This record gives sequence, C-alpha cells and structure tokens, in this order.
Amino acid sequence: MIAVVYSGSYFAHWRLADKGRTVASFKTNGINPYFNDEKHILQLLNKNINLIHHAEEIKRIYFFGAGASSDERKLVIHNALSAFFKFGKVTVEHDITAAAIACCKNSPGIVSICGSGSNAAWYDGKKVQPNNYGLGYILADEGSGNWLGRQLIKGFMNETLPANIRKKFIHKYDADRKTLLEKVYRQKQPALFLSSFTEFYIDNRDDNHLQSVIKKGFSTLISTYLVPLTKQHPDASIHFAGTVAANFQELLHEAAAEANLQIANIIKEPINNLLTYYSNKN
Repeated sequence: MIAVVYSGSYFAHWRLADKGRTVASFKTNGINPYFNDEKHILQLLNKNINLIHHAEEIKRIYFFGAGASSDERKLVIHNALSAFFKFGKVTVEHDITAAAIACCKNSPGIVSICGSGSNAAWYDGKKVQPNNYGLGYILADEGSGNWLGRQLIKGFMNETLPANIRKKFIHKYDADRKTLLEKVYRQKQPALFLSSFTEFYIDNRDDNHLQSVIKKGFSTLISTYLVPLTKQHPDASIHFAGTVAANFQELLHEAAAEANLQIANIIKEPINNLLTYYSNKN
C-alpha cells in the first residue's frame, strides 16, 4: 500500500492506494515545517482513523508540501512520518515538484503554483531546477490566496473598497480594524487567516472590482516569475496548479494572453494525478 500526500498550509490531501485501487481519500490540516514541528505533525497523524487503521500496511509514503524547501525542513516532516509509518519508506519533496509531476509527468515544462501561496519553476522532466522564487507569504506569494486576502483587508481598513463590497465584507465577517490587525500580526499562522478570504472572492466572483484585484495578482505573478522563465526556455509549455488558478482560470488566461503567453493546462488539485503516477510505479 502507498500513501500520497499533497499539502498546502491550509489542508493536506491524502490518498491511500493498494495495487492501483484507492483505499481512502481524505483531508487533514496542512503540514508545513515553517509552522509545525515533529510533535505537532505526529499528533495530527494520530487523530486520523484512516491513518491509524492502515499505518502498518503502508510501505511507501510520498509527501509533497509547502515549506518543504530545504533539507532541514524536509527532515522535520520525514522524521514525523517515519515515526508514524514504522514499516514505510518516506519521500519528502516541495509542493512545486508535485505540481510539476502532476502537470507534466516526465516531460519538461514551466510550472506555477497558485493556491494559498504561489511559486514557479522550470521542470526538466526529472527534477525541478532551483531558483530564487518562492519567498513565502510576507515577501512574495503574488496572486495567491494569501495575496488576495492582504488586498481585501487593506482595502477594508483603508476604506478603498467599493461600498457594495465593503457592506458584504462586514456582513460576512463582522470584522473591525482591531480584530483584523490582531489576527494578522499576533496569531500563530497569519498566512492561513489571509488565504481564508479566497472564499469571499469566490462568492463574489462576478464583481468587477474583485476581478480587477485578482487579475492584477495574476499579472504580477506572471511578470515576476513566468516571463523570466519563458525567456530562459522560450519553447516550453506553461502549466498551473492550485485552487486560485483553477477557480479564476478565465482571468488567469486573460492575464497570460496580455503577456503574450499561453497556458497549456490548469489543475486544481494535483493529488489525483500524483496518485496515478505513483500507483503506476509501484
């Protein structure tokens, strides 16, 4: 039996499979070594009945997650998973690698994530090539759920939101300036709080102001990451993965076209493609 995991900061998607047959499909809270230590990860695993029931049967674990960007951080996740899955061999990689495999399999391409966070990279068909992108929710994450949340909160507190959107925001969140600032600057995982506002954009997807904000985020993501990558690899296909990219793909295609780029495909949740890929290898 194998376990394939794709984790953002908000949720981790799990698939357990045996001989190509899916045994279990579920979500847990996200696993991110920037925010979670080994003890916390083990506690999370020990709360899930599917994992407890199948722990000894699982022989390979393929984990891909946001924050797993260095050997030190990968080790945090590796140690926790190895302690829980005592008979399993654990592989831990960054979420951009998962997106690359899910979108391209063994073919080269430019791959971008746009979900709760954002990132991009060149994939040579075997490995994602290192770059200076993926600077996290404070310095980067252009176009992502986190970035969209920041724009919405700033607009509310600066009183620059259109009156109808401000009214809907107050009705939905019953928010005030003090509470918002405390949640952004004093709670443990502000990135999760910020990205939670993606739901507001989805609920109001037809609003012109919010569409312009989303498109601005996509345009910034494209100009910052994808345009430089296309200059290095001019003939490469471009692929996207992530909930924000998928939920607002018309705006993403528009932003790409304005940069004279064409997107080959957009995948909302890489987990199913990852499961197929690794089921065929085992």
